[in-house]
Amino acid sequence: MMTYSVEIIFFMFGLCIGSFLNVCIYRLPESKSVVQPRSMCPKCGYMIRFYDNIPILSYICLKGKCRQCKVPISPRYPLVELMSGLFAMCTVFRFGLTLESLVYYTFIITLIVITYIDIDHQIIPNMISLPGIPIFFLASLALPDMTVTDSLLGLLAGGGSLYLVAWGYSLLTGKEGMGGGDIKLLAMMGVLIGWRGVFFTIFAASLTGTLVGTAVMLASGKGFKGKSRIPFGPFLSIGAIAYIFIGDILIYWYWNLLKIGN
Repeated sequence: MMTYSVEIIFFMFGLCIGSFLNVCIYRLPESKSVVQPRSMCPKCGYMIRFYDNIPILSYICLKGKCRQCKVPISPRYPLVELMSGLFAMCTVFRFGLTLESLVYYTFIITLIVITYIDIDHQIIPNMISLPGIPIFFLASLALPDMTVTDSLLGLLAGGGSLYLVAWGYSLLTGKEGMGGGDIKLLAMMGVLIGWRGVFFTIFAASLTGTLVGTAVMLASGKGFKGKSRIPFGPFLSIGAIAYIFIGDILIYWYWNLLKIGN
């Protein structure tokens, strides 16, 4: 049995990874290197020293401001670090010190990067999703509950289902609905979580997306006549991550609920 000290170690490790994720989120959409140059203040260009780049702690010590120009730093930076740390800890707690944990954690942090890029720019970079398909297909071989057939069916279900939805919407309305990035993203998800995970993810994403979209439209005062575009990638990511941790539990609960109802 693992001790809490092991989980804390992985939490700290996740915090450090989260710092790198922030670099990816900021630089990848602008086709910049994630290695060079060193991190700097986007306002004044001040090169951030190592002691100002300690996850979460530096943000607190600097009171959320650049040391040089005192411009506020977005709270997103410590939030991403915290998310990365918590998911590292939760993944190890759920799956143990296994290769399965490494695969799932890598998948989750990839989705974190995609989520925030989609929120900022409403794009899902091909440089992440397209290489992600073969990479996570190979990684799925390390998962005890996944087979090559499950992975390939997940690929077809993920890419094919959203493609049909997008094609049908375009045919009926003459407008583009689902973006191609979402299709490639779900295809990438499918190779790792299989066709069951794909349909769970679509259901969860549609439910959460509808609730959040409705709340945003009502809050904006435009009601259902508003035309605010809400990226779907973050909701797909929420659905896929939920499936990894509690998907089997929810599916079992829902299946039993249906049997009781009959």
